[in-house]
Amino acid sequence: MSSDSAPELKNIKFSVLALGDTSYDQFCQAGIDWDNRLAELGATRVYERTDCDVAFEDPAANWIAGVIPHMAEGLTTSITLVTADPTAAEEKPAYNRKNPFPAKLLVNRLITAENSSKEIRHYEISMAGSGLSYEAGDALCIFPVNCPELVSDLLTAIGCTGDEDEPVNGELMPLRQALLNHFEIKLPSKELIEEIGKRSGDQELNGILSTGDKEQLTRYMWGRDILDLLLQFPKMEFSAAEFLALLKPLQHRAYSISSSSKLYPETVHLTIASVRYESHNRMHKGVCSTFLADLVTPETDVRCFFIPNKSFRVPDNNALPMIMVGPGTGIAPFRAFLQERQHRQAPGKNWLFFGDRNAATDFIYRDELQTMLDSGLLTRLDLAFSRDQKEKIYVQDRMREHAGELFAWLEQGGYFFVCGDAYNMAKDVDKALLEIIAEQGRLSEQQAVDYVNQLKKDKRYVRDVY
Repeated sequence: MSSDSAPELKNIKFSVLALGDTSYDQFCQAGIDWDNRLAELGATRVYERTDCDVAFEDPAANWIAGVIPHMAEGLTTSITLVTADPTAAEEKPAYNRKNPFPAKLLVNRLITAENSSKEIRHYEISMAGSGLSYEAGDALCIFPVNCPELVSDLLTAIGCTGDEDEPVNGELMPLRQALLNHFEIKLPSKELIEEIGKRSGDQELNGILSTGDKEQLTRYMWGRDILDLLLQFPKMEFSAAEFLALLKPLQHRAYSISSSSKLYPETVHLTIASVRYESHNRMHKGVCSTFLADLVTPETDVRCFFIPNKSFRVPDNNALPMIMVGPGTGIAPFRAFLQERQHRQAPGKNWLFFGDRNAATDFIYRDELQTMLDSGLLTRLDLAFSRDQKEKIYVQDRMREHAGELFAWLEQGGYFFVCGDAYNMAKDVDKALLEIIAEQGRLSEQQAVDYVNQLKKDKRYVRDVY
């Protein structure tokens, strides 16, 4: 579609529903590009593009209602919307994003050392009674509850008590409850930033907003959240209705599952780093990571649902090798993969590249991995602890050290999986893989690129990065 040889689409009608998040650059850019390209190729736009933020349900429903009559024009058959018979529904509710399952937290265990610079925790969550199932590679999505102290600080900053009743999703509730359970109170919306700029009259902030320079605004907002902005410009009061209208809905957080349902059919394991950092003279906390770490008790409901990741799976062929690159919490799905292969008694070789800052404090699941090595389940384990020597060493460096064997595993039909940081690690691993294939396969740069693209096409190079 993007090439110069793309066909003309003069007899095609189209409309685009674009999904995105205004918190990120290039909001809905993929949808915008498709909308423009289809028009360039001569297709007829029958309904204007709709760009959806994270709260997509209502605008998406409006788009569907608007598009259907245009798409139905000229059809000789009628379109009938069928409503499902409610009596045909199963007795148990289907738990999903709109109806999350109220799970219970069974285990919350710190797995980094007390003196580590990181706080990584192992969680076990009971899904008993949900009727839900999962596969190794899937994600568990959790709806957090916001920090009560942060809610109180925000209420003070905007001059509200928290007892003000406001309608939320068709239900009247106190403002405090709404902020705790229904709204994103860390990351400011563009509308809130603009309103604060307008009310404060701050030259620096308004100057940045007037340019429309997203990178400059990102630099300005680095380390700041909503409360930081309100504290920066004190005595900026909002009514409850005004404030809620400028907030985004609270979204679920997705975490790679670190267990296999074959071994733990009614329990989900998660491996999560708690986010805590000092910025602008106050402590900041990750919304969901510290909800799980600090706020959840055995009586607390952890509202959650599964998202399948069908492209990120243990190979169906049990004899094929697996190469897994997962530093830090990126190890999560590979712990599940190895448990899966253990259950299958799969003969295929398994190679894990793992690392973090310091082996003494950050080597999570050390005993488990050693047991897997001793049993032969894990064929190779290569470690990269970046701060344990003068020169920093990362997983991509270990890959290069064993380039010959890594390429041999690929030539044997091996799968190459990556999980973890998308901004640095995944890019560095991708670069190292390309170099290894070119060097070991004696290929040109373009041939190496073609080799990697074929791996991706065959679903043998798969990434779960964030």
